[in-house]
Amino acid sequence: MQIAEHSTLPADSLHYSQPNKQFWTLQIGAWLGYCAVVFLAIIHPQFEQENFNFSGQLINLAIETVSGFALSSVQWLMLRKIVHLPLRLTLFFSFALAAILGCVFNVIKLASYKSIIHNQVWYEQLDMLEFGGWLLFSVATMYVFTAIFFIMLYNNRLQNEHEMLLRAQTSAKEAQLEMLRYQLNPHFMFNTLNALSTLIYKNENDKANEMLDKLCSFFRYSLISKSDQKSTLQEELELLELYLSIEKVRFESRLNVIFNIDAETRKAKVPGLFLQPIVENAIKFGVEGRKSPGNIVVSAKKKKGTLIIEVVDDGPENKLDISKGFGIGLKNTQERLNTMFNTKCNVSINEMANTGTKVSLSMPFVVGDTNE
Repeated sequence: MQIAEHSTLPADSLHYSQPNKQFWTLQIGAWLGYCAVVFLAIIHPQFEQENFNFSGQLINLAIETVSGFALSSVQWLMLRKIVHLPLRLTLFFSFALAAILGCVFNVIKLASYKSIIHNQVWYEQLDMLEFGGWLLFSVATMYVFTAIFFIMLYNNRLQNEHEMLLRAQTSAKEAQLEMLRYQLNPHFMFNTLNALSTLIYKNENDKANEMLDKLCSFFRYSLISKSDQKSTLQEELELLELYLSIEKVRFESRLNVIFNIDAETRKAKVPGLFLQPIVENAIKFGVEGRKSPGNIVVSAKKKKGTLIIEVVDDGPENKLDISKGFGIGLKNTQERLNTMFNTKCNVSINEMANTGTKVSLSMPFVVGDTNE
């Protein structure tokens, strides 16, 4: 998984810097609905009345709708500026603003209605009961928009915080995978350089030079082919073959590795450089102590959505404490699998009846681009 690039702007500015598509969709839809409700509930029943001013009613409705649209837009802009305040202050200012805008909306509606329909100044012959009824509806309308805008803003804020949490979790996960992977390098280098030192001490300089060349190829391939923490099983097998070519310089015919890999498993996602330490354990505890040739079998198969990988060795000729083989390599692999797949993966080591050892790994079978 590759962490997506993100803006250096503050997180809140990503959502609040300008009215978004969601706001405009709601704003236009809500006021068209308001216009339709007023027309059907108030204007339409007056069609049968004498001296009904149809054009005047439509003009008045248009002014009422446009003014409400403008006032709710102002309300949205103001809410975006105060939504970062403590919740109590945000609620106080927003509902106070809604009350003020509701009063302004009410005056505009009355002024438009009186002047267009009755050719009067809005405050002439003003019935306070009538004004209060209009005011209640106007303020209630602004309160409804306040509640809706609150839901939108806090939903965006929660979504933004959730995205930030996911990015933080992803960063922590990638950092943990990177840390675990880096643990392998000194472990592998120690064993390889120790083998090189032994060859040089024995004056087997040709073998030492061959091993050093293959070691350079191994690290060159691991750096070029995969720079992140995820790989495919096919890439891991190619890397493993390079590692085995290094070990075969040491053991020659004493080391025999057999691969039984199902074709469909080669595209499976796996942690980068996870097979090498397991095979390294098998060589160290199953081949190194033998005088006769030792076999290591690496197999992979898919079973009910699970990738199962097994590494089996013949074991030493003289029975040793197999538990010593469960070192940094297998423990590291267990942690890397759990972290990568975000679930408990199984890594087990079992002593076979013929004194050999089998390491079994099971993990979710996932295919796709390893850069996801």
